[in-house]
This record gives sequence, structure tokens and C-alpha cells, in this order.
Amino acid sequence: MAISRRFFVIGAAGLGLTACGPKSSFHREAGSGLDEGGFGNPTMHNTMLHSGQISLAQIMSRRFHAEVPSMVNFAFDSATLDQKAMKILAMQAHWMKQFPELRYKIYGHTDAVGSAAYNYRLGQRRANAVKRALVRLGVPSATIEAVVSRGETQPLIVSEGKEPANRRTVTEISGMVRRGTVMDGQYARIIHRQYVASAREAHAVEN
Repeated sequence: MAISRRFFVIGAAGLGLTACGPKSSFHREAGSGLDEGGFGNPTMHNTMLHSGQISLAQIMSRRFHAEVPSMVNFAFDSATLDQKAMKILAMQAHWMKQFPELRYKIYGHTDAVGSAAYNYRLGQRRANAVKRALVRLGVPSATIEAVVSRGETQPLIVSEGKEPANRRTVTEISGMVRRGTVMDGQYARIIHRQYVASAREAHAVEN
């Protein structure tokens, strides 16, 4: 009897898994998670940004993966978003609307069942479905610069069978909406803007 082997692939795509645990920042107290209790990280990031050691997109990408689930999954041979997927996309949309400076790419993936050509088309359908949902949730269409299919080529778990973990889309930050317009203090302004917004949300909940 043949034994099916499944191997975990550890790589950049795995970031989406680690993002599923923490609650989104808008479910916590005002300003929590921005600097983990101090001003060290924002100060460090601002210094690295303006010294050219890191881009604003890289800083915000780290925050996106830390604060929001970046991945949604699909049923076999389907591009339909279920209730769990829509809940995750609502969290993504809420986060994305706070940062109009950023642009995004959505990557569609499949398991290995079926031909490579069919799976490429299925991955594209999944990515398109996620973009449509995010736009309906209020994310400006122009900030999603591309939807890309990876088909069956980048599995999280290497398997020739029906593997639920591989049937997914991943939302990634790809850059800035207007390249070349990041001025001194841009990251500091983003931090300040989010503190103000979160404080207003907390005040509204209390009243």
C-alpha cells in the first residue's frame, strides 16, 4: 500500500501562518502594539527609514503580518469565499484603509490536484475573488496593483493530494501608492495618525 508523504515547507510564505494568532489592533486598547510598550521600535524604524537601511513598505509589511491574518483558504476546486474567509478579509480591509500610502498584491495558490494550466486559472480566480471582496469592503481598487496566480508552484505543504493548506490566497504589501514621495518623518506621521484613530475608536466604544 502506497504511503502518502507530506512535507512542510518553511519560507516566506509561512509568514501568513504566524499572523493568524494575534488579534487585530482595533480589538485592543488605544495605541497598543505600535511600539510594544515603549518608543524604541518607531524611533528605530524612523532612523532606519531615513538612513536608507529599510523602506517604509518593509516596515509596514512587518506590521501587516504581525497584526492581521494575511491568508485565506478555499474549499477544494473552489474560488468561493466562505464566512471565515470574509471575516479575515474584513480585518485586512480595516487595516488597509488606515494606510492609503500603501499598495498591495494578492497571490492565488492551489493544491497539486489537476493540471498545472487548470490550477493556474484557479489561482487567478481565487486572487480575483479576494480583490473584489476587499474593494466591496471599502479598499480603493487602485491600491491593489496586481492579482497574481502561483497555481500549484508554491505549496506550504508538499503533497500530490488534496491539501487544504495549499488552497489559499496571500495578501502582501508591495510598495507605496506614490513612489518617491516619502518625506522626513513619514513613519512618525503614520504612527501618530494611528494613535489618534485608535484613541477615537476607544472613546466611541466607552460612550
